[in-house]
Amino acid sequence: MSLDPSYLSYARRGYGMDHDLYPWSNLFERSPLDLGGLRVGVAIVVNVEWFPITPGDKPFRAPGHMQTAYPDYRHYTSREYGTRVGLYRFLDAFAARGVRASFAVNAAIAERYPELVADIVAGGHEIVAHSTDMNGTIATGLPEEEERALIAASLDTLEKVVGTRPRGWMSIARSQSWNTPRLLAEAGLGYMCDWVNDDLPCRFATPAGPIVNVPINHELSDRQIITVQQQSADSYVQQMQDATMLFEGEGARFGARLLALNLTPYIMGLPYRITAFEGLLDWLVAREGVGFVTTGEVAKSLA
Repeated sequence: MSLDPSYLSYARRGYGMDHDLYPWSNLFERSPLDLGGLRVGVAIVVNVEWFPITPGDKPFRAPGHMQTAYPDYRHYTSREYGTRVGLYRFLDAFAARGVRASFAVNAAIAERYPELVADIVAGGHEIVAHSTDMNGTIATGLPEEEERALIAASLDTLEKVVGTRPRGWMSIARSQSWNTPRLLAEAGLGYMCDWVNDDLPCRFATPAGPIVNVPINHELSDRQIITVQQQSADSYVQQMQDATMLFEGEGARFGARLLALNLTPYIMGLPYRITAFEGLLDWLVAREGVGFVTTGEVAKSLA
């Protein structure tokens, strides 16, 4: 029995992809990316998140959210540990090595812990908008006006607490609707960190204007490697070193590469893991041609 010809017909079929946000291109044939002479730019993104004790399941439940019968104090307080303790271990580790990072912050964190956000900013780090709280998920089916309001509330709250309006955005679970790139550009954001299909930033064209995507690959995140894949902190470190050395070789031939380290305070900030991570920072600092960049600096390389 043969297929109906309509089965193979798809209105949005296009070369390399099925959208018109940017033209397809070969990673190894692009103009070199300039990150100040670096072969590898290491962009650290720390997720600073507030999980309401009663999770929202529409449009979906955020990864890492409450799991057991409510009130789920076990998971709630472990995430609070990350905010109270683990995050400060990161700040101390960064300060000791002169590392600047990007912190993807829920607006609810800024409201509840303004002193924490002040400490992040005082360390010279960048604030990236990361929705309202961990019930503020985005996916197709979320009404456009609700998504627009969620983006605005996140930016307004962070601006009120921080004093400056964020230029970057990371969606929860990097999930978007069909409208998200346009709505982010409409809100005046310069870049987003949601699309993970590349090792370099990419400029999008939307009806509301351009926006850059800085890929923060979840496969390299501590959540994916340690929590989902159940590997050790030492294994995580080895994998980041392997990625760095591969990018060093590509960077020498094709121009700078981006190594994105997405960190979670209640995962990597635990006392039996932080030492391994600090060892990774020391290893990266010692590598010639490897340096630390914020996601905002990566985005500006294409501005």
